[in-house]
Formats: sequence, structure tokens, C-alpha cells
Amino acid sequence: MTASSLLKKTRHPAIRSWPRTARDALPLALWSAQEIAAATGGVASGDFQCAGVEMDSRDVRPGDLFVALKGEAMDGHKFVEKAFAAGASAALVDRPVDGPHVLVEDTTAALHALAHAARDRAAAKRIAVTGSVGKTGVKEAIFNALDRSSRGQAHRSVRSYNNHVGVPLSLARMPARSRYGVFEMGMNHAGEIAELTQHAAPHVAVVTTIAPAHIENLGSMEAIADAKGEIFGGLVKGGVAIIPADSEYTARLVEHAKKCNAQVITFGRHASANVRLLDAIPAANGGSLVTAQVGETRLCYSVAEPGEHWISNSLCVLAAVQAAGGDLGAAGLALAELGGLKGRGARHQISVPGGKALLVDESYNANPASMRATLRQLGQTPATRRIAVLGAMKELGDFAPAMHSALIEPLTEAAIDHVILVGEEMESLAQDLGKAGAGTLGNTMSFAHCQGPAEAIAAVEEYGLAAGDALLVKGSNSVGLGRLVDHWTARQ
Repeated sequence: MTASSLLKKTRHPAIRSWPRTARDALPLALWSAQEIAAATGGVASGDFQCAGVEMDSRDVRPGDLFVALKGEAMDGHKFVEKAFAAGASAALVDRPVDGPHVLVEDTTAALHALAHAARDRAAAKRIAVTGSVGKTGVKEAIFNALDRSSRGQAHRSVRSYNNHVGVPLSLARMPARSRYGVFEMGMNHAGEIAELTQHAAPHVAVVTTIAPAHIENLGSMEAIADAKGEIFGGLVKGGVAIIPADSEYTARLVEHAKKCNAQVITFGRHASANVRLLDAIPAANGGSLVTAQVGETRLCYSVAEPGEHWISNSLCVLAAVQAAGGDLGAAGLALAELGGLKGRGARHQISVPGGKALLVDESYNANPASMRATLRQLGQTPATRRIAVLGAMKELGDFAPAMHSALIEPLTEAAIDHVILVGEEMESLAQDLGKAGAGTLGNTMSFAHCQGPAEAIAAVEEYGLAAGDALLVKGSNSVGLGRLVDHWTARQ
């Protein structure tokens, strides 16, 4: 008896009759040459398969399709050879190249077409996430919840791929077998999210919160709310809008959603919220134990990430997961295990004289709302001394001096021992801290003002970290305070 005949004879009947579904016929490779050509209207040089899609030759991995995008300052076609050297299976180009490729008229338009083809071929519930604060963390939490309940069949945009290139690229990377897709959307100007949401055509659109980020370009908080509300315009028929119930712009966002014929689910502490906070107490690990009412269901769960803002974020996650048809139990487990992201709350124990100190990495982004939230959390963190390295908040325009000066209040309330201010925009706050009357607010903190990350590193070294200290590093990404985080964590 051969091995194959023995296997057929001994195989369990239930396994032999395992039901096949339409999903079993879907390809395992992300894209074939024929599929790319059909989606983009291009011409394939031959037969090949791709496992991923990439636009930066430095990030290409073996099996990727390299998309040679042309920008104002750079032409991706100059890096096709490097992409192939890194293992790219093929390139999407607007001119013939040596190596497997699909030739199109316009690579940007072709990427959009590939994104739409990926969107349309997958029977995935798509969730779009925007907001002034918290969108990346909320996106990650929603993904982790849906990925857990779907056993690895969820997809999401990585890093902060949330702009006019990142969203189509993230869609183009979505496997045909995906059950869920979670996509982050950002903006600097009005009209940008309106374009992004049309690419994704989400079933669920989430606004985390409204805060004065990018107010330099938009001019007012109302304009920011309107720009974020553009996300509802791309919702499919019967789509759901997830809106914060505790914002002074709730009614404005609801109006935008209603104009798009969206179902509305609100979250927050307000009595009218559909997903409502009932109770939250500190947990032993620094996070929170939360009780929430989700429709007719009462849910108790843990949130690993510290801070009141993460309590609100967790309610947003539950609302989105429920709207997408996910499992609330899996969402609770995902929130309990969620770790901080690099530049967005990652916590490191670093070696210092006498033992360990806590470093909180919030170096990727900063605006007045997120500054207040993280400073409040630093003030609640058990520590011998609390030190804050605060980088300038960008894109505040004429509001910048007043909004930087206003940080004296959360610094004082958090009882910060020493603050290092980085960037020209911090001059107004430095002047206020230097006034003789600043101490009358109960603030006895010392401070230093630096122009860049190298000076900030030296200032921290001069102040001296000791065992039991807690160090917060937060600022807009362009300030470069990630260098300070790398300086300390590289030593470990």
C-alpha cells in the first residue's frame, strides 16, 4: 500500500468532507502580473507574482512590487535597480526597465487603480479612522481586536501611512482573503480627507476627537471639525459614523454624518452616548479597569495603556468593532494587551545611576490637547522626579505663542520637577516660566530652553537622570526628539 493510499484510507471522514467556500478559490499571492495589468490598464512584461507593494526602495523586501512614483522633487524610476537588488519581484513603471514590470501611463494613477481593485475584490469590512489626536493608537487597537477575532485575517495601514500616497498604498497591500481592513486618514488642509475616504469607501468611519492640530492651515476649530467630518462622505450605503459624544463639536459632526445618510454611534461619558463609560479605576499595571455600556451589553475590561485619554479611546474602539460586526470580547482582550507604539507612548526602562528610570516616548506628534493629556498622565505616574522634554508644536500659526504659553498650566498641575523646552516656538513658554511670579502658581520646576535635539540631549545629561525618575519626551516629529529617545534606549 502506498503512502498516499494509506493516508486516504485513514483520513477522518470529517476532514475528507471539509466544506470548501468561495474564499478557498482566492489567490494566496497578493498580486499576479495579470491582475496588476488588468487593474491598472498596463502591459506586463511577463508572468510573475508579488507578495507586497512598496514605494520606497529602502523598504523593499523580497517579493515586493516596487511602485516607481514621480513626485515634485523625486522620481522613483531612479531607484528601480535598487529595488530589484533588494529582492523586488517586479516594478510598476511608466517606461520600460530591465526586469519584470508592468508598464503604465501614470504610476500614481496606476497605484490608485490597484488600490481600488484590492478594495473591490476583498469582501472585507473597511474601517477608516481620523481625528486630531489618537488616530494611530485607535487604528492599531481596532486592528488588534479584529485580527484576534478573525484569526489573522485583518489588514491595516502600517506606521502613519495616512496621506494621499499612504492610503492608496495601504489599500493596494490588502490581501483578497481579508475580512477586515483598518485605514488611518490624516490631513493638513480642507478637502484632503474627502479624497482619501473615496479611495477606501469605508463601511465604518471614525472620528476620535477634535483638537487644534493644523489650525494654522484651517483657521478655526470649526473648520477642523468640518475637515474631519469629510470622512463620512465616502461611507458605503448604510455605513456607520463613530463620533465622540463629549466634544463641543459633536452636533457639528453628527450633522455631517446625517448629510451622508450615515448611521450614527456616539461614544464617551455623556449620558446620551451609545457606548458610554460607566466607571473607570486605576489598574495595578498603570492602565485602567473600565466598565462600559455598549447598547444593551455591559462590558468590563482592562486598558493596558495609561491615561484618561485611553479610556476614551477604548470606548471608540468598542464602538468601531461593534459597528464592523467584530467580537467585543476580543476587543477587550486586545485593549488589555495593547503596548505603546514607537513615538506614541512606548515606555522604556532605561539604566541610570542607581538603577532604572522610566522613559515615555511621545516624540512623534504634539498638539495642545495631546500635550495636556500626556502631561496629566506624567503627573499621575509614580516617580521620584518627573522630567519633561517638550518639543515645539507645529502648524499652529498665529495661535502658537498663546498655545505654547498655555502649557504652563498642565506643567504646574502635573508637578513637573524639570522641563526642557525645544524649539523657537517654545520661547513664549520659556519667558513665562522665567517670570518671578511663575512660582506663585505652586510651580517650583526648573527649566532649560534649547534649539534642537542635540542640545536637549546635553541638557538632560547636565540635569542628570537617577533611579526612580520618569522622563517624558514629546514634540512634533519635525523637532527630531526621536533622536533623544534613541540616544537613551540604544544604551540599554
